[in-house]
Amino acid sequence: MASPASTESGLPVLVDSHCHIVFRNFDDDLEEVAQRWRDAGVRSLVHACVEPGEIPAIRALADRFEELRYSVGVHPLDTEHWQPDTPEILRQAAQADSRVVAIGELGLDLFREQNLAAQLAMLEPQLDLAVELDLPVIVHCRDAAEPMLTLLRQRASLGGCPRGVMHCWGGDPGEMAGFLELGFFISFSGTVTFPKAEATHACARHVPADRYLVETDCPFLAPVPRRGKRNEPAFVAAVAARVADLRGQTLTEVANASSSNAARLFGLPLHNV
Repeated sequence: MASPASTESGLPVLVDSHCHIVFRNFDDDLEEVAQRWRDAGVRSLVHACVEPGEIPAIRALADRFEELRYSVGVHPLDTEHWQPDTPEILRQAAQADSRVVAIGELGLDLFREQNLAAQLAMLEPQLDLAVELDLPVIVHCRDAAEPMLTLLRQRASLGGCPRGVMHCWGGDPGEMAGFLELGFFISFSGTVTFPKAEATHACARHVPADRYLVETDCPFLAPVPRRGKRNEPAFVAAVAARVADLRGQTLTEVANASSSNAARLFGLPLHNV
């Protein structure tokens, strides 16, 4: 796949590979937010879904912003939204709209909750659905690399492990190597700009050029120097700039690599990236 071209203003083309602009704190100024992401060179966004009730609103955002694609899924901390018919709801939503490019965000979170069995009960059917529909997965994994790797390795041995991305990467290089071996991409968020995030810095230095993405996870995790404030897609430029610094590369090199990788993983239309 050819490297993305620069924007009309000469800025490198960026992809925010994980955002949540459906949240209410964007209600009052979303058009201005969109203008800022375009001015920053962001030409494609992947909007993550945390529970099925969000899907109509996210679909409406895709109608409003042609550069937006989205996922459908249930976040590991949203177990209350998992019902017997949820897999079928997700299947129908994914099949009904070609702008659905992934299943998720799904995964495991043992930082906030210890209900591993309940989380696995939601995770496995979503992984099955991704394999069935040949879609990548967006994986949330916090303090849970060991059980996640165990599950994915078991599935890979049986031919049932989907491709995907480890979103908002916060693990160490050893854990990263495990997910890379399974074919996963690694996505860096604003946390890579935090001074004390040494393990994340090491991962950004060593991840292969064809296997990383950049994201905001907005409205969360605004990068330095906006840490603690509302994050937005335009700020993915700061994430890419920090990754470039860590890798000893230019912003253009990192933007081209991460955008091409995102386009390859999610099947993003080339006119957007």
